[in-house]
Amino acid sequence: MTEHVRAELSGGVLTLTLNRPEKKNALTRAMYQALADGIDRADAEPAIACVLIQAEGDMFTAGNDLADFAAVNRGDGDANQAREGGNPLLNALERAKTPIVAAVNGRAVGVGVTMLMHCDLVFVAEDALLTTPFVNLALVPEAASSMLLPARIGHARAFAMFVLGEAVDAKKAEAWGIANAVVPNGELRAKARAAAEAVAARAPAAVAATKALMRRPAEPIKARYAEEGRLFAAQLKTPEAAEAFAAFAEKRAPDFKKLREPA
Repeated sequence: MTEHVRAELSGGVLTLTLNRPEKKNALTRAMYQALADGIDRADAEPAIACVLIQAEGDMFTAGNDLADFAAVNRGDGDANQAREGGNPLLNALERAKTPIVAAVNGRAVGVGVTMLMHCDLVFVAEDALLTTPFVNLALVPEAASSMLLPARIGHARAFAMFVLGEAVDAKKAEAWGIANAVVPNGELRAKARAAAEAVAARAPAAVAATKALMRRPAEPIKARYAEEGRLFAAQLKTPEAAEAFAAFAEKRAPDFKKLREPA
């Protein structure tokens, strides 16, 4: 585990806590790997019956640390090599057999939302705000969310989230089926923990089989992972992405129109 992801095992529940609040829990490559290692550990250890993902600070996660994306766009060899084989967290979520519970407080951006499509129970605090601004960054959705999110909430709503970056508050997240329940901020962790313990108390083989049955067929999800990954990698290296990352760093709106103007 990295210092930015804490792991604690108690009562059959492995709690993974994002612990980079000073950077709004923006996810680094090391944090992705730590989360993936925790999920894989749960599948390997019979003593772990459920995984709970939560966050310190006032924000679940700001999504991917854009410094990593910018490094890929610049052609940084180490950054490109690190992305080979895909995102370790997304790969772990796709193959996970152990149930996963998420406790979402404050803003959840990008992968902080798409990962919820792979969680089995999701609880959001009253201040939760979910955004998937991939197109705003000249990128495309990942985690098979281009398939899973429209299936969950409908094409029109998903398109508005992906392309326009429209935010979804806690009440909408519950009404649309992204979350199980909205919980007062001060009660979020206790509610999610109680749910994780309730899952852990069930017959483990039956729980695992039920999760596997609900996720079938798995092949379309794997195929969508691959297609999204190919397009995501290609977009990361485009002038569009360079403009988006520069605009973010300079705290201005990106100007994609200039890229369409003849030289």
